[in-house]
Amino acid sequence: MKRKINRYLLFTVFLTLTATLLMAVMIFNHMYQEQIVKDMRMYGEALAGMVSSGEELSERYTRPQQELRVTAVDAAGTVVYDSQKGSDAMSNHRDRPEIQEAEKSGEGHVVRHSDTLDRDMYYFAIRLENGDVLRISKEADSIWGMFQRTMFGITGIGVLMLMVCLILSHYMTESLMRPIEKLAEHIDEENMGEEETIDTYEELRPLIETIREQHRDIIKGAKLRQEFTANVSHELKTPLTAVCGYAELIETGIAGEKEVRRFAGEISRSARRLLTLINDIIRLSELDGGHADISFAEMDLYDSAAACVEMLQLEAGQHGVRIFCNGGPCRIYANKEMIEELLFNLCDNAIRYNKLGGSVAVTVGQRDGKALLSVKDSGIGIPKESQERVFERFYRVDKSRSKKTGGTGLGLAIVKHIVAQHGAELRMESVPGEGTEMTVIF
Repeated sequence: MKRKINRYLLFTVFLTLTATLLMAVMIFNHMYQEQIVKDMRMYGEALAGMVSSGEELSERYTRPQQELRVTAVDAAGTVVYDSQKGSDAMSNHRDRPEIQEAEKSGEGHVVRHSDTLDRDMYYFAIRLENGDVLRISKEADSIWGMFQRTMFGITGIGVLMLMVCLILSHYMTESLMRPIEKLAEHIDEENMGEEETIDTYEELRPLIETIREQHRDIIKGAKLRQEFTANVSHELKTPLTAVCGYAELIETGIAGEKEVRRFAGEISRSARRLLTLINDIIRLSELDGGHADISFAEMDLYDSAAACVEMLQLEAGQHGVRIFCNGGPCRIYANKEMIEELLFNLCDNAIRYNKLGGSVAVTVGQRDGKALLSVKDSGIGIPKESQERVFERFYRVDKSRSKKTGGTGLGLAIVKHIVAQHGAELRMESVPGEGTEMTVIF
């Protein structure tokens, strides 16, 4: 990554330097051309003034400016004087662009190829008072010759600047990567302060924090998966051990006829527990998979709650608990199967962790314009230190009681998933020894 950033920086610097030099050359060339035209205009005006005063052109006046070629053309286009060529050998100049422009506007200048000298020339022409045209010209090659003479210095400056930029880009790359490298070295150190990690510039702080947060989430997820795997193994091992043990006693013939019936009952109970546990694990896995197969529709929350209460009447009677439903029609937009599953898990928990002669009240209604579902029991309650953890997978407040009631420890974890996927809010109020109320606000 360092090399890639370094290459990008160097490439950017190279393009910048190249573009700067080209622009500087173009600007300098333009300014130089303007200065050439200005100098030729001044010289031409001086010669024009001399001719207007009655003096004739001769080498006496044109020799001091040997780089300049002076040509005089009469109104008919005939060359009457040229400082470098004999006027008799020269063709008519009436069709020359600079001559035509001077005749029209008083002066004209152009850069073109000279057929007479066979080279590119700068031309400046000025019209005299008698209608003749005085033309000054200069070789264009001399301008590029000046650039060639300065090219060595320009190249040297460019190379020097490139070397400086190479050093600066290396330093900038190191400076940019230093906090990330330090983060990588200390990413597992939970107590490492921000000041130790981000010591370069403020702009990198969000990236560093995002990386650290993602790493913490990955570590947390890995720990949860590890704990979940261990819990699943433990939960499956207990009923399987019971099934194997009772089956072995029956197989060896050690158990009598009465024991065989009892052992078969224990095997059946353990098998049902295994089936319930596996179904809950599969359901959690499906919920973890996302929202792709979830369809939502308008439904009556009260109808589902009343149906769930009716279905659980027999189970509640077996535990010595009364269960009843309060409220009235309440429409929500949800997945009906999930809501029925949520109702069953909340009510089932309220029945299992209740007291003999206790009650479970399921209430459906409206509060502040939102649909509300409440499941309140008069059971054993949940200690304050455990209230934040009861929604964790396989977490049990009283493990010995949970084994007796047959709970898998996954019911509230499923409830939490369903609430999250419906964008609802789950609240819990519990007092040990008095009971618990679970409230879902849609």
